[in-house]
Amino acid sequence: MFKKIVGIEPLGLIDSANLKLESFTENLVLHTEMPTTAEEIVKRIGDADGVLLSYTTTLTKEILERCPNIKYIGMCCSLYTPESANVDINYANSQGITVTGVRDYGDEGVVEYVISELVRCLHGFGFTSDGKPRKAWSGIPREITGLKVGAIGLGKLGGMIADGLHFFGADITYFARSEKQDAKEKGYDFLPLDELMERNEVVIASLNKNTVLLHENEFSKFGNHKILFNTGLSPAWDEKPFNTWLKAGENIVYCDSLGALGDRELLNLPNVNCFEVSSGRTQQAFVRLSEKVLENITNYFKG
Repeated sequence: MFKKIVGIEPLGLIDSANLKLESFTENLVLHTEMPTTAEEIVKRIGDADGVLLSYTTTLTKEILERCPNIKYIGMCCSLYTPESANVDINYANSQGITVTGVRDYGDEGVVEYVISELVRCLHGFGFTSDGKPRKAWSGIPREITGLKVGAIGLGKLGGMIADGLHFFGADITYFARSEKQDAKEKGYDFLPLDELMERNEVVIASLNKNTVLLHENEFSKFGNHKILFNTGLSPAWDEKPFNTWLKAGENIVYCDSLGALGDRELLNLPNVNCFEVSSGRTQQAFVRLSEKVLENITNYFKG
C-alpha cells in the first residue's frame, strides 16, 4: 500500500475508480484544478510515494529530483514511447520509479469523429467554421465509396479508422514503419510516404505525440483540393509547409483538438475545422481509462 497518492491534476476517472484508489493508499489527495507552475506541482506532490497525472501536466527531471519519495507514477493517459510521454520516463526509471500508462481507451470516439466529419464534408452538411453553409466537397454530394484514403500510421487507432472507412467502401492505402500482414490481407496496400500523399484525396495521420512526418516534399506531393485529418496529440507536420499548403489552394484540415492543430491563429481560417476538444474523451472512454489505471496499480503491487 502507498503511504500517499496524489492526483496532481484532473484525471478523468469515474467516481467508482476514485473510491477504489482509496484501497491502495493510506492517504488519497485528488486535485481538481490544473497546476500552473513547476513549483506548484512539486508542492502538490510533497512527500507522496504515488503520483497520478493526465496528459496536460509534464513531470520533468527537475521536478522529479525535488520529489525523492516517489516510487510510482501512473499516467492516466496514453503511453506509447518514452520520447512522446509527458513524464521523463528515462530519468524516473534510473531512480527506480515505476511509470505506467494506458493505451487504446479513447480510439472509438476518434473513429466516429473522422467518419462524421468526412461525411459532412463530402455531402456538404452543416456550416463552415466561419458560419457559412457548407458546400459539398465536389460540388455535388458524394459517398465514401471509392474514395482514395491514405493512412499515415497503422497502429491501433490508425487501423480502426482504416477499417471503418473500408467498411464504407473507401480505397485504403497506408504508410507505416513496416508493412503489416493483417493489412495486406484486408487489401490495404503499403506505399512509400510520398507516393501515398500523391495518390490520395484524403490523408489521415495517426501518429505518436511529437512525431512529424509531413515536410515540404510531402505537401508538394499532396497538392491541391485535398483533405487532411490529424488525430494525434500534436501536429504531424512542419509548420511552414503546412501553412503554405493550407493557404495556397482549395485544401481543408480537420483536427479535433488545438494540440493537434498546433496554432490557435489558424482557427480563424474557413478551411480549418477544429472543435478544440478531444473526440476520444467520451463517457465510455472514461470507463475504459479508469479500469486500465486501476489495473496498472494492481499489477504494480503484484510485482
